[in-house]
Amino acid sequence: MKAETLLAEGATALDFPLTQEQLGRLTLYCTELSKWMRRINLVARDTSLEQLVELHFLDSLVLAPMLADHPNPHLLDIGSGAGFPGLVLAALFPEARFSLVEPRQKRAIFLRHVVRLLALDQVEVVEARVETLYHNSSSRSLQTAYSHITGRAVAEPAAFLEMAAPLAATDTEVVLFLARPEGLADLPEVVRTHWHLHAERQAVLPFSRAPRFLACMRRA
Repeated sequence: MKAETLLAEGATALDFPLTQEQLGRLTLYCTELSKWMRRINLVARDTSLEQLVELHFLDSLVLAPMLADHPNPHLLDIGSGAGFPGLVLAALFPEARFSLVEPRQKRAIFLRHVVRLLALDQVEVVEARVETLYHNSSSRSLQTAYSHITGRAVAEPAAFLEMAAPLAATDTEVVLFLARPEGLADLPEVVRTHWHLHAERQAVLPFSRAPRFLACMRRA
């Protein structure tokens, strides 16, 4: 099955059907990623096309309804890697703002390549560790507050909240990707006194039927 078909069917199963423009951008992105995977380590080389689409593109898509409901989204994606979830979401919402933070040079080069290829002028790629953003006023992404901060497989939930805290305003939603809702119960008491659950979203990935849970946290 082709990437375009997998993306279209998977998005519909997630109750977020894609327009032809969105589908075209994501298909081009997926095709380009498949080419670059042969040369540099972006995702595991033994990943099948179906796994690539589901575990990375469709998994990122679970966050899409939350951005769609926001009047002026600006998402910070920490440790973006090959662009998940930030670049996937940028391909869906070309009018929204996205800041992709990725410290590894080769991955940052790939991100900038896809941003140019898809003509995503609202996307900024920051080649740095997120800790350097706290004092880096040269990044234009720091001129306004973020509506959302997220990151996939960057750190455990408590550590990720600590990492995001200096960049989160009181109304910023820090989105945690969790395999199960019970993962919130593992947060230390000291973390739960500083953060509260503002919104949540549950989904099931369409091909593997793996569960996904997004927890949107706000500063208490």
